[in-house]
Amino acid sequence: MARTQSNMLPLGTKAPDFKLVNTVDDTIISLNEAKGLKGTLVMFICNHCPFVIHVNAQLSQLAKDYVSKGINCIAISSNDVDNYPQDGPKFMKQFAIDNDYIFPYLYDQTQDVAKAYNAACTPDFFVFDGNLKLVYRGQLDDSRPGNDIALTGTDIRTTFDHILNNKPISEDQKPSIGCNIKWK
Repeated sequence: MARTQSNMLPLGTKAPDFKLVNTVDDTIISLNEAKGLKGTLVMFICNHCPFVIHVNAQLSQLAKDYVSKGINCIAISSNDVDNYPQDGPKFMKQFAIDNDYIFPYLYDQTQDVAKAYNAACTPDFFVFDGNLKLVYRGQLDDSRPGNDIALTGTDIRTTFDHILNNKPISEDQKPSIGCNIKWK
């Protein structure tokens, strides 16, 4: 299992726009349609990565805890499905259902969106404020497969809470670690 760190996109970066297929219902969704009023979490994930599998329950719970507060979640898979067919759209739909995702799970076939976000690993997390300015990029929390640290989502939950309470967000942010995105 490769351990790749996320790239730390500069804070304040405007979220790159996109229009991608939501594999759950086969609709085209843009960033502006899916964003939250107060904040948006854009996460790059995939079906087969053990790091993503490790955090799935927390991703699902994060969305359920914050969507009613104005923070939306968007998941994107950008992996090369020719070499990793288990990450393809038909499997993404079932993965989203099995993991009780209430957020769109989008397919980035060209990998252009991952490149625009400078995404490097799965999972890779980017939190934007209500104006789609980057306020956090980094890890969900300190838990990793096999390290026996409880999965809490504390780093992203703290960021969400700071957004909601108009508090400054610390620039001391730890990169996410996961499997590398499978580039074509």
